[in-house]
Amino acid sequence: MTLFNNKYRIETARAKNWDYHSAASYFITICTKEGFHYFGKIQSKEMVLNDCGIVVRREWIKTPEIRPDMNITLGEFVVMPNHFHGIISIGENGYNEQRKNNEFGIQSKNLGAIVGGFKASVTKQLRKINADFGWQERYHDHIIRDNESYERIRHYIQNNPANWLSDKFYRD
Repeated sequence: MTLFNNKYRIETARAKNWDYHSAASYFITICTKEGFHYFGKIQSKEMVLNDCGIVVRREWIKTPEIRPDMNITLGEFVVMPNHFHGIISIGENGYNEQRKNNEFGIQSKNLGAIVGGFKASVTKQLRKINADFGWQERYHDHIIRDNESYERIRHYIQNNPANWLSDKFYRD
């Protein structure tokens, strides 16, 4: 933890030498607050979405059309009972030229802005269904650097419902 404006803040979990405006593919994981099962359940190794899970799926699918100027492509994704995994690729666009630094600032036209917008939209809609809904404050990202890694992650996402009982996010 460091002091910023006389307040302690948690250091960023983002890669320090990476520009998140960059054209690249990213694997993201977003968890619900306290791991609560808001999105449905696993039955016979398949994810069965409830109304909340359907909203999450619909909002994720809308991401490229909401941000057409970012040249976004969605890869494999899955809505799980208490988290979301997805691959998202930011293509070449007018926002991803290399920046001089990657210091914290206004998140615009980068991965953080995409995830923040997605979380905000889902939260607004789900609180109409369940006033207690919430995401964890942070999310996990992994920069996918080659096709082998992409395929391994894609396979992991596809098989996540079948492996639910051994998943690190599994909670009864």
